[in-house]
Amino acid sequence: MEICIIWAVCLCFLLVGDAVLEVDQVEASHHPYRNLQSLSREQPYRTAYHFQPPKNWMNDPNGPMYYKGVYHLFYQFNPYGALWGNISWAHSISYDLVDWVHLEPAINPSDPFDINGCWSGSTTFLPGGKPAILYTGIDLKNRQVQNLAVPKNVSDPLLREWVKSPHNPLLTPIDDIDPQNFRDPTTAWQGPDRVWRVIVGSKINGLGMAILYRSRDFVEWIRSENPLHSSTKTGMWECPDFYPVSVNNTNGEEKFSKHVLKASFHNQDHYILGNYVPMTDKFEVDTDFLDEGFDMRYDYGNFYASKTFYDSGKKRRILWAWVTESDGESDDIEKGWSGLQSIPRSVLLSGTRQQLIQWPIKEIEKLRTNKVSFHDKELNDGFIFEVSGITASQADVEVSFDLPNLDEAESLDPNWVDPQLLCSQKGASGRGRVGPFGLLVLASKDLTEQTAVFFLIFRRHDNYVVLMCSDQSRSSLREGLGKTIYGAFVSMDHRERKISLRSLIDHSIVESFGADGRSCITARVYPKLAIHSESRLYVFNNGTLSVRISSLNAWSMKRAQIFPMQKRRKQQINYK
Repeated sequence: MEICIIWAVCLCFLLVGDAVLEVDQVEASHHPYRNLQSLSREQPYRTAYHFQPPKNWMNDPNGPMYYKGVYHLFYQFNPYGALWGNISWAHSISYDLVDWVHLEPAINPSDPFDINGCWSGSTTFLPGGKPAILYTGIDLKNRQVQNLAVPKNVSDPLLREWVKSPHNPLLTPIDDIDPQNFRDPTTAWQGPDRVWRVIVGSKINGLGMAILYRSRDFVEWIRSENPLHSSTKTGMWECPDFYPVSVNNTNGEEKFSKHVLKASFHNQDHYILGNYVPMTDKFEVDTDFLDEGFDMRYDYGNFYASKTFYDSGKKRRILWAWVTESDGESDDIEKGWSGLQSIPRSVLLSGTRQQLIQWPIKEIEKLRTNKVSFHDKELNDGFIFEVSGITASQADVEVSFDLPNLDEAESLDPNWVDPQLLCSQKGASGRGRVGPFGLLVLASKDLTEQTAVFFLIFRRHDNYVVLMCSDQSRSSLREGLGKTIYGAFVSMDHRERKISLRSLIDHSIVESFGADGRSCITARVYPKLAIHSESRLYVFNNGTLSVRISSLNAWSMKRAQIFPMQKRRKQQINYK
């Protein structure tokens, strides 16, 4: 019965109407999945609803896409161990971005142009809707070169087999390009002249940059005289991304207000907004990377090498990122795995058109169960209470705070310009006026272990400055872990007297969204005591002024379904 159930689920991905397909018969059973459940009990840090392969190393998401009703996630993967190396393009599919089926790797290092690794890249839809992959290969000389792969059978919605182009490599590091700093091609786009454009991350003469190439046939590429954009402040740009974004994509219309340029550097994903002129390929930025007073990031915590894609089925842009481990390599070897993917997030432009808004995709809510709610609860000075009735190690929490005493907030010192440093200095147990207040997640009963996600609010002239913090300093009694304290300033309208916080808690990861997604912080934690049923969730206020919970909703989260698959033999299947 177990085999039949999952086989039926897997077949749903193959339905293509009245067709006869030659497919690989797949052996899929509950046995591998049951082992994963058992493994999660033995390994308290393995997640329940974040994407991760059954074992081994995983890093960057590569070219996620939506094709013939199926979501595809490609990602960097080591098939042979839990540490980085032997990098291939692993491949998994989903109908809802929550439950996943693992397939065979799409691309493996097997040719002179990628024999030392198939590194990051992107997918692009060519005319007729045919998908193509551009990826960085490490060749026999250990140079970074750009390659092309296409599906062997475009009628297969699972896209299980990919063929490398005989023209590879398409792009090589010539002239002033450093062969060790030339990687991660973006999704390509066509201009009004029907010429393709693509950018590749690089660093030349100390400038981090996005080198721009053009092509009429997607094979022969010509380097532009000028990069799309560059910066003296950043160093090498990894995993660049460039895409249009709007305030609202309702009714299937994309009325783009800005273009986003993202670059990964300094272990963070930074972005800038600007206006792109397609005919001239000029990108005029509003503010540049690391300009004084502007430090826009997707996420101010553990969140790197991200990639977006446009979901044509639901008319939205979706963001993924690699979330690294914060323990050591010996821990990864013992666990047998390393790396997570963030929960997919929708991305929109804010109403002010000055920043991005991110929010977990709606589909994740199907995992919610055992709801607990509170309303109109006063949090006085030093107040703390437990949110019971849910599985606190595997939860989704949304809380909205009313702030009746904003006018009495302490003034912001003009020297307080670094939010991460300020969070470290103030701390969750510090004593402010309006704050710190927020959540204690993955906490032990005696609070010796806790990860605090909280706000502090200050006055600056006639406005307010909101500080959002994620404090991992007391997250575990274990030694030898990264316990970084993260911080971000949150944009807040001075007329608002409320603020929201949402945290997705999944055993060893906490993704938090402040002020409806205006600032986000992701953290990895490894508690020793606060695991499984011993984990607890609290709401607290250590500010001298009271705040009020206008509403709090918390849910236990069910485990996402993961279906490992193995190819067995060819079989013809009739679909009626």
